[in-house]
Amino acid sequence: MGKALALYLPSLRGGGAERIMVTLANGFAERGLRVDLVLAKADGPYLADVGPAVRVVDLGRARVSRSLPRLVEYLRHERPSALLSALNHANVVAAIAVALARTDTRLIVSEHNSISQSMTEEGGLKSRLMLRAMSWTYGRAEKVVAVSNGVADDLRRLIGLPDEKVLTIYNPIVTEQMVERSREPVEGFPKGRVAIAVGRLTKQKDYPTLLRAFALLDDAYQAKLVILGEGELRSELEGLVQDLGIADRVLMPGFVSNPYAWMRRADLFVMSSAWEGLPTVLVEAMACGTPVVSTDCPSGPAEILEGGKWGGLVPVGDHVALADAMEKNLASSKRSAAHRAMHFGAAVAIERYSNLLTVR
Repeated sequence: MGKALALYLPSLRGGGAERIMVTLANGFAERGLRVDLVLAKADGPYLADVGPAVRVVDLGRARVSRSLPRLVEYLRHERPSALLSALNHANVVAAIAVALARTDTRLIVSEHNSISQSMTEEGGLKSRLMLRAMSWTYGRAEKVVAVSNGVADDLRRLIGLPDEKVLTIYNPIVTEQMVERSREPVEGFPKGRVAIAVGRLTKQKDYPTLLRAFALLDDAYQAKLVILGEGELRSELEGLVQDLGIADRVLMPGFVSNPYAWMRRADLFVMSSAWEGLPTVLVEAMACGTPVVSTDCPSGPAEILEGGKWGGLVPVGDHVALADAMEKNLASSKRSAAHRAMHFGAAVAIERYSNLLTVR
């Protein structure tokens, strides 16, 4: 089958980029390609989703930076035809590894987030150093894949990448397996009208705005809010739930392996993020036929929803506007945007990535 295609990232702990890379790895393998999924540390819930034809290579290092020597060793020994990396710190390490290995492996890096927003939020010397490292290393990649046009514009503006270096490939989000899993039964799903959000409990997702919006909903709706995900802000968010007096109407069950079944049963999907790259969960909810409301954050929601054609768009951090959009959607009959979600089907993305990685 020739040389392998290698996909490199830190781990498979729950996140959108990790899930996308597993989908790509499985898709390449189904096309008869040799695929190595190279992980700094082979752990995380998505390990169970890796297909049997994909070889998992565990570099055995908890930190991405410490995996560099072993990644260099892997590249020299296995000499994959191409290396695709994801997440900016892993992209930097991948570029350095390819340079040190001195093989003919082609490097493709992918950016899954709005770097202008993430760098602004992080601030300080660390983010400035990361931006410099990205400028140096991304420029040495053969191609830089952005998951949305907004992310692509960010890369050109902040890093100064030439137009021909950057291309947009939407994530391989909608799969037959995902749609099938959305029909599976759910234990513990609340009765009545339900709004749902899915994502890690981090600052980026801005769940305080969502909780404050939910607290404003008219009692007549008797709605419940479910937030699926885990993260470092759990205790802070649980405290806010108590302060807002909505503890009896908010469920935070943590990470679930099948969020799609929850999405399908919900009356409304809400995304309150302060920034994104291309929000996978928004497309997944649409594919499940669930009405959606989202902040108009950079970047992705406006592209996905075509300026509000397929769901509500509200300003970032505006809980009053978010509450109003939630009420309007809960009061209306369901309108499926599943056909729009098919623009983000896995087959299209796998084909484009496959061509990019295999063509000399």
